[in-house]
Amino acid sequence: MKNLKLFLTVSLMIGLTGCKKETENSNGKKDSITVKKDSLAVPEIHKEYYGIYMGDFAGKEIITTEIGEDYEGDVYKRIALKINRITKDSVYGQSIVDGNQRPFRGVFNEAAASFILDEPGNDKTDGRFEVKLSNDSLTGTWNAFNKTAVKAPSKRVKLIKKEFVYNPNFMLSPDNDLIDWENPKSFVEKYTDEETGKTETYTASKNRIASDAVFKINASKQKLTEKDVKNLRKLDMEIIKNSVFARHGYSFKKATYRNFFEQTDWYIPVSDNVDNDLSSLEKENVALLNRFIKYAEDKYDSFGR
Repeated sequence: MKNLKLFLTVSLMIGLTGCKKETENSNGKKDSITVKKDSLAVPEIHKEYYGIYMGDFAGKEIITTEIGEDYEGDVYKRIALKINRITKDSVYGQSIVDGNQRPFRGVFNEAAASFILDEPGNDKTDGRFEVKLSNDSLTGTWNAFNKTAVKAPSKRVKLIKKEFVYNPNFMLSPDNDLIDWENPKSFVEKYTDEETGKTETYTASKNRIASDAVFKINASKQKLTEKDVKNLRKLDMEIIKNSVFARHGYSFKKATYRNFFEQTDWYIPVSDNVDNDLSSLEKENVALLNRFIKYAEDKYDSFGR
């Protein structure tokens, strides 16, 4: 199979073909993938393979424990691969992981039912996917182009085809974890020794916790008022607001929000900008929540992981 060029010109418009859109990577450089106008006349094949494939993106990394000990272990992330266009010579689409959306171009080997998909190569997180298609699943590997720039230069990929559907009724489940593990905060606590009666202090690490309001308030369906939100915790309002964006398939860069919504079956990240998809009701509710988030307070508690 012929080698793919890592540097490819003109940007791929995410989710559409034949239109041009420039995007910036984390280094401020332009990503570049080619969809030449002439290529749009090339017949598309295997449209049945178009769509979103989601699942595990796993690799071995050095993990540091809370007591400072290091060990090598598997770290699992969720990834989405979206295939937008397949022709005899090229495959176009994008990958989304950790809120980082990267275009790719590759080739499809019909005999082997396999893809080789290259991200542009101008971001340290870019690499090559080599995945095999079996029914509605994609399995294989990803290898970083710059193996020294990432913690896990080789990862395993195990994906299943998913259909993105916007549904205003989607909510977090009462079974979901309501703890923000990403932003622990240190607090000075006091305790009194029962034998000596002496009061001493110690430092405790605590995490933000949401309330069950996130299971009850739906900013995609109900018109919110100041009375509805003024007594909510800050994390409550953040989750209620970001539930709106999650329903539209927004790919969150902040791990706090990814961790909440990746607990659900319905969250499928498809875009890094869904502002134009929001309804007028959703926009009004988001604006209201943003006003109150600025001044709201959080509730913290101690948890073991």
